[in-house]
Amino acid sequence: MTTQYRTIWLSDIHLGTSGCQAEKLQHFIEHTQSQYLYLVGDIIDFWAMTRKLKWTTAHNTVVQKVLKRARTGTRVIYIPGNHDEPLRQYCGLTFGNVELHYRYVHETLSGHTILCEHGDEFDIITRYHRWIAVLGDIGYTSLLWASTKMNRVRSWLGMGHWSLSAYVKQRVKQAVSFISEFEHNVVAHARKQNVNGVLCGHIHHAEITAHNDITYFNTGDTVESCTALVETLDGEIQLQSFLSGEVEILQRYRFGEPNAKFNTDN
Repeated sequence: MTTQYRTIWLSDIHLGTSGCQAEKLQHFIEHTQSQYLYLVGDIIDFWAMTRKLKWTTAHNTVVQKVLKRARTGTRVIYIPGNHDEPLRQYCGLTFGNVELHYRYVHETLSGHTILCEHGDEFDIITRYHRWIAVLGDIGYTSLLWASTKMNRVRSWLGMGHWSLSAYVKQRVKQAVSFISEFEHNVVAHARKQNVNGVLCGHIHHAEITAHNDITYFNTGDTVESCTALVETLDGEIQLQSFLSGEVEILQRYRFGEPNAKFNTDN
């Protein structure tokens, strides 16, 4: 069955790397349709591809299906991130019906506005200390490799998926502080843009959080959590995970309601 949405947001897919869970994303795309599809940065990982290319049939299929959506009526908006930064020089142009923008303001069904951008400009390390960011990326890739090996063993033992890299990030105090500071900086920026919400990726931490007059949305990634944000046909915004192969709704949000709803089943 195919689920119809008004809008789908995806980011941090990292095609071209071994950590990309392209098969699960392929399944998600095959079972959804939308009027708008936003690709919010780090879709193709040029950083990792310069070290070691990992491009499978599933990676090809994901690209083909996105291009098919663009040809058959879905408005596809690609906002490059830091890992696919070379594409930023083409922002303002359209290729194969795919629009490239540095940032874009989306208007929801309810008439509220969401500023969509990748978010790397609010990461001090990425912006001012690129060499540290590259070293961190290599370390992160190593954690993903170890996590993959560990989950193969867990699968043989009948145990569920567990992300070593996510566990390490959540247990390191500096990482938690970084996520909080990043979110604060993104929201402060959005507040100056006269919008109702801001949506980004970059930090691989999916979340919907209300900050008084600004709502913060983070799409997460297709490496660890396999998450996406969607706008339903009646205007509800959902944070979803397709990690298990089935869609799980993690959060629901409607503009005008006091708080996002957490851990819902339906």
